[in-house]
Amino acid sequence: MTRSNTQVAPHVSPPRVEETPTQRLDRLVHAAAAPVSGSLSPISLALAMADWAWHLGVSPGRQMELAALATQLTRDALNTQARDEADAAADDDPRFRHEAWGHWPFSQMRAGFRNTEAFWREATRVPGMTAHHADLARFFARQWLGVMAPANWLATNPVVLQDVAQSNGAHLLKGLHNWMADVSGVPTPDDLAQQDRFKVGRDVAVTPGKVVHRNRLVELIRYDAQTATVHPEPILIIPSWIMKFYILDLSPENSMVRYLVSQGHTVYMLSWRNPDASDHDLTMDDYLKLGVLDVLQAIGHLQDKPAPVHAMGYCLGGTLLAIAAAALAKAGRRGVMGYSDLPPLKTLTLLAAQTDFSEPGELGLFIDESQIGFLDNITLGQGYLSGKQMAGSFQFLHSRDLVWTRRMREYLMGEREQPNDLMAWNADTTRMPARMHHEYLTSLYLNNALATSSYRVDGRAVSLADLRLPVFMVGTERDHISPWRSVYKLHHLCDAEMTFVLTSGGHNAGIISEPGHAHRSYRIAARPAHGPWVEPEEWAAQATPHEGSWWPAWHQWLAKQSSRKQAARATPAHAVLGEAPGEYVLQRYAD
Repeated sequence: MTRSNTQVAPHVSPPRVEETPTQRLDRLVHAAAAPVSGSLSPISLALAMADWAWHLGVSPGRQMELAALATQLTRDALNTQARDEADAAADDDPRFRHEAWGHWPFSQMRAGFRNTEAFWREATRVPGMTAHHADLARFFARQWLGVMAPANWLATNPVVLQDVAQSNGAHLLKGLHNWMADVSGVPTPDDLAQQDRFKVGRDVAVTPGKVVHRNRLVELIRYDAQTATVHPEPILIIPSWIMKFYILDLSPENSMVRYLVSQGHTVYMLSWRNPDASDHDLTMDDYLKLGVLDVLQAIGHLQDKPAPVHAMGYCLGGTLLAIAAAALAKAGRRGVMGYSDLPPLKTLTLLAAQTDFSEPGELGLFIDESQIGFLDNITLGQGYLSGKQMAGSFQFLHSRDLVWTRRMREYLMGEREQPNDLMAWNADTTRMPARMHHEYLTSLYLNNALATSSYRVDGRAVSLADLRLPVFMVGTERDHISPWRSVYKLHHLCDAEMTFVLTSGGHNAGIISEPGHAHRSYRIAARPAHGPWVEPEEWAAQATPHEGSWWPAWHQWLAKQSSRKQAARATPAHAVLGEAPGEYVLQRYAD
């Protein structure tokens, strides 16, 4: 039976404005276009292309420059004397590094394609275009070229042709079966064997713990101590609401939670509920109230003695946590949203989490007024944005690796990608309520309200300048979702003591970087409170490099900020609502 340790009053949202018949017609037309356009606004792209075409059309000098460049690159591509195996091996595009690309006619195809890429990189630079339209034009030129790459097609890929000959067509036939399985939705026997490899609660999310609090939006998991003594200040982890929490508790060997409890920390983890149509009107304030403040109150009630909390947020969970920390710092003892008896925050850790969205990276390409309006038309009818619809944008960001290279190997060479725990987690999608989704895109990405101290919590503006507690931040070198220079911008926004880590890898792999993982490295440097501004490039040049995982550095920082260890205690029996990983993480919907 579901029970809760804290009675939470239901959130009352303003009534939804009724649509007029003409508004409903417009919304249905736009929503019908979403599957065709990958949930991206076709108007945004059309405006960008028109901006590029008009500015290029009235610039005859620029046209002459591009014509000369095209002539030069064509002549270069036709000169096959310099196209050999060494050129292919040195290519910075992994699709063309095989020695087979060094032989004619494939060497000429590779050279022609690479020169076409070089031409369009230059051709999309036309003076006078708006910055957003210029970025869109460059991005979609790359996407179009990605479709046309000779590596994608059987007749123009020498590696695939060699494989067909060596396997007598067996691999190509297997690839055909893979394609038919994907198109029909009927998995192959090999696919079925792989589907159940990473089951939540059996293979991943297996660190022992107890669900100790539940409300309509989150469950709170308290993990069992694995050491005789623990630091009295617990760690609260706020994952992003667009992903299941167990990315931080994957297989035992790469579970961040397991690592922390093995180092003498008491860990609480938030598990977001997967919203459905009934959650249409949940707001950002609801996520702040039920996902942070209510949870802090529950942790305070579970402690024998009052103790501050080390708070950590990942991705958008970190952004939400930064908002909460700023609101709590501003309110002081007066409390926020009716919560006045919360344990104080001891430290703040932000992993790949942006607080300034002025330069959000390539994800910002998909966020403008037209795109937000287009998404609103999709979500208004169904009440949420599904994980499948969100995945369209992320596939655009990594189309070369996530779409074309993968499909080439699966369909032309018969090599199904072998799933791992991180891939299984990535396929376990979640939803976002319509109203909250609109608010966070508009407030954070479009208006950059948090960085300009105009973001409002319960009607009152909050400012990151009010933060005084020590901050530990992590950025990743190849992050397309939260670029590390954007994460670093918090140095501009508050004068708190900050330790910044730049780790190898991307948005997920750079964070899940357990000790012993090969080919991992990081750089770290600290700025004292009220220290001078250091530009990101200067910081990277002077930060101390280290081989291995950044997790021990974070643990040492937390231990330094914590009190002397004390005897560990079990979760109070009266607080236990169930075993980890809980109920909410198991919620799945067919979208």
